[in-house]
Amino acid sequence: MVAAACYEAGYVLQALEARDAPAGAALRASLLRGLARRPRWLGGTLLSLAGAGLQIVALTLAPVSLVQPVLALGLVALLALARVVLGERVGRRDVLAVGLIVAGVVAVGATAPDRSSAVASPAALAALLLPLAVLAIAPYARRRVTRAGLAVAGAGAGDALGAIGLKLVSDAVADGRWAAGVAWAVMAALAGAAALTAEMSALQRLAATRVAPVIVAAQVVVPALAGPLVFGEALGGTPLGGAMVLAGIALAGAGAAALGASPGVSDLLLGGAQSEARAHDAGGGRQRRL
Repeated sequence: MVAAACYEAGYVLQALEARDAPAGAALRASLLRGLARRPRWLGGTLLSLAGAGLQIVALTLAPVSLVQPVLALGLVALLALARVVLGERVGRRDVLAVGLIVAGVVAVGATAPDRSSAVASPAALAALLLPLAVLAIAPYARRRVTRAGLAVAGAGAGDALGAIGLKLVSDAVADGRWAAGVAWAVMAALAGAAALTAEMSALQRLAATRVAPVIVAAQVVVPALAGPLVFGEALGGTPLGGAMVLAGIALAGAGAAALGASPGVSDLLLGGAQSEARAHDAGGGRQRRL
């Protein structure tokens, strides 16, 4: 839960700076180089790194099918922050989204399988990592013609790839395989950097209500499903033969996507730009869409 708080707080600080970055730097290393000169963005990045460290610790204690849905609880904190800081009204859809996340986390927490520290199927791992890697780098193949939607998909894939990498790091460290741990850490870092650049680029062109749902759902669902499919977290001994675990993952993912699309949460994710646009429109002016 602390990792979730670090991730979401860090994301807000990064988004505050990303929306003011030059549009021409989208999907380029210069975007991160420019943002790295801004103290607020660096503070957000340090919080995200702290979240990654805490996530690795969590993955040494609990199965990935539980850790990833719990991370979605960070969005609930953002909803509360939107209510207090932005004065956003919490609507029925928001309450339903929170309920889905909480129900999903409770379902997975109560029925989660035992933690596994081994890759049950190297073939399944390769079959998962390869398409995620391809999708993560796809936005950079032809940067001048890349659509914002592809940048969002690439960011979601990169974040999912990074989360799986952190799981592999935790397993390697727990088993004393330090060389493998470093290798997986490098993969996770590269995936995270690619995802971050694509995400910050997407936020320059799309509203956060379109960016956040895809990314947060990918962060929850894909790594959580890798638990039973790749890491051998056996579902057979759980209630209803794993149906409760899978239903919990689905509920948490759906709730995260719905909450990511909430105006108050997305305003925080985008650094308040949408609030400014609404205020400008209310005054009779025109606001160019991101």
